[in-house]
Amino acid sequence: MAGEHLPEERIRASDADRDATAEQLAQALVEGRLDLAEYDKRLAAAMSATTLGQLAPLTADLPPAPGSARAPVDLAAVGRAHAPARRWRDFLEPWRGFASLAVILGGIWLVTSIMAGELLYFWPGWPLGIVFVITAANALSGSARSDKDTPGDHSGPHTKA
Repeated sequence: MAGEHLPEERIRASDADRDATAEQLAQALVEGRLDLAEYDKRLAAAMSATTLGQLAPLTADLPPAPGSARAPVDLAAVGRAHAPARRWRDFLEPWRGFASLAVILGGIWLVTSIMAGELLYFWPGWPLGIVFVITAANALSGSARSDKDTPGDHSGPHTKA
């Protein structure tokens, strides 16, 4: 019998199992799902239960207790609670647009300088300087974060009430 597993209905109930059932019954009483007579009857049965099979029917018609194995899980809340630490990629994200603009404007300046046969005045410095200041301000203030960084937060100016 050592290699044989008992079905859950025949496993002996622990004090913790009876207490969890009693808590779920008490919650159902508070929520108005059970009247006092039904609560007393189920509580007495829970306290005298010897197997998990005797406890299961006492709460089968009740919603699962929050945090129990049967309770639904809010995956978005779990994800927010266990969000990974920010990576270098997240720190560099606001600078992608600046780098792209620098490559494009620098390329235009280089091609026109080659076509002119001499190094022309580095005019891309002006627009790049302006974009650099704006990008740096956004990166330092955190304004560069998009809606995907704050799931569930739709309180922006474009949200319909």
